[in-house]
Amino acid sequence: MKSYKMTNMIIDEESYGEEHVTVEFTLEHQNYIITFQKSDLELMNAWVVENGKSLPANLSEELVDSLREEIKKKI
Repeated sequence: MKSYKMTNMIIDEESYGEEHVTVEFTLEHQNYIITFQKSDLELMNAWVVENGKSLPANLSEELVDSLREEIKKKI
């Protein structure tokens, strides 16, 4: 189910020592940003970027699972 292209991945340490993985990707000519907790790759938030603004994104579980698998391979 890889119909998207990851364009950037950032692993950052947030407050309280928790690390998060933020991924930017494109899907059907739309830009998205999705953030997972690094420890268990629990979805924290997902945004679609439109006209310079970020709005909540409604992504399928299949897409989120595919992103998780790709992140696991990279970290």
